[in-house]
Amino acid sequence: MEHILMDKAAHRIIGRTLKYIKKDPAKNMMKIIRIAKRLMGKTFPESAYRGMVSMATDSENNWHKFAIKLLDEVDHEQIEKMLVAFGLHGAIYGTKTVRANREKYGCNIPFILLLDPTSACNLRCKGCWSAEYNHHLNLTLEQMRSIVSQAKALGTRIFMFTGGEPLVRKKDILLLAKENPECVFLAYTNGTLVDEAFVKEMKQCGNFILALSVEGDEASNDARRGKGIYKKSREAMRLLKEHKCLFGVSVCYTSQNLDAVTDDAFFDDMIDSGARFGLYFHYMPVGTGAVPSLMPSPEQRVKIYNKLREVRSTGEGAKPFFVMDFQNDGEFVGGCIAGGRNYFHINSAGDMEPCVFVHYSDSNIKDKTILEALQSPLFMSYYHNQPFNDNHLRPCPMLENPEKLKAMVHEVGAVSTDMIGKESVDELCGKCEDYAAKWMQTADTLWKAQDRYAPFTQYYRDEDARHSCGR
Repeated sequence: MEHILMDKAAHRIIGRTLKYIKKDPAKNMMKIIRIAKRLMGKTFPESAYRGMVSMATDSENNWHKFAIKLLDEVDHEQIEKMLVAFGLHGAIYGTKTVRANREKYGCNIPFILLLDPTSACNLRCKGCWSAEYNHHLNLTLEQMRSIVSQAKALGTRIFMFTGGEPLVRKKDILLLAKENPECVFLAYTNGTLVDEAFVKEMKQCGNFILALSVEGDEASNDARRGKGIYKKSREAMRLLKEHKCLFGVSVCYTSQNLDAVTDDAFFDDMIDSGARFGLYFHYMPVGTGAVPSLMPSPEQRVKIYNKLREVRSTGEGAKPFFVMDFQNDGEFVGGCIAGGRNYFHINSAGDMEPCVFVHYSDSNIKDKTILEALQSPLFMSYYHNQPFNDNHLRPCPMLENPEKLKAMVHEVGAVSTDMIGKESVDELCGKCEDYAAKWMQTADTLWKAQDRYAPFTQYYRDEDARHSCGR
């Protein structure tokens, strides 16, 4: 009952505030920051609120421009619903529950859960294992409802759909979002199944957003995804922008497209298209059909490291566009976030995997609860060994520390969940050894070149649960 009353009050306050801000966004933005601080209390450090004050009061600040653009171009009812779901339920209720359950159960409890509604995909992108998967594997709607219910009880409030192409199941996943308005739902999609009817329904739902896969300009995008896919993605963006929906892009960067996806023209184009954020992923050589040569060189990785920091800075080269690089931003979350530390993955066969890129498991949703999986040998091995490297520019137990993943999988007897060829962990990690050795020297030099960000404690466990095994 207390949460219901808080919800109603939050919707009322935020709704009124957004209307007030709309009259004079630059002048009235401070009011919503005061409300956010009152709602979230000590969930975030004082420095975060000081940053928001600077954003609100300095019209030249890049994030001031970002906020103004967001308020002007995104539907206010959706902003209201997202603030309640992400802020009140995620940052307050969810965080408290997650941290309490970490202490209670002595294991990782995630803020985010990724799941594959289906293995089906309508594209065959180079370097993507999903194109080869059995297209008949699906999580049922009832299984997905159970997954969301179990995760919510543990404190998880953010759910991301991957695949396959998740919008093959768009009716079911949109229904899940409608049934759980206190949660945030995001789907990684190629955009080809986005139509006007779906966009209208998504906008009405309010707590469901898309990250459209884009690989640069039309030439670099279609070289990987197929002829004509770029134009279909752009049509999806046009519809989303026209209906004032919040959305972003998902970018897998490779040795071939890195220049295209770090070019100023690319960022400006995405901003003009209506995208508000970009989620960047390093190419991973997963599966028997992987192409190791697509992994960026150390020089290329340094380039994207520097460029994305420039884009989200407040100085020259900054853009009103939020970008996150899951491989190069480890310092902000204390290294690897997989294994349930901040997230884990459930594939379309129900296998609970520590990471969307680590296709090994010792648990299936059909046989175990989510909590039982988080307490399983494989997940507990992650728990005891994280972070896998004190240099958080080398966070991954597969890509940068392949000996760590090999040791864990062998130690606990986890099995391959690959749906085509059962790739051994030795084969997978063998493809990463040369890359890891080359990146190590560059990463160590880069890491020591400046003082590093110390993440707020909510991103860590409160106790030091690591042991000496594998370190």
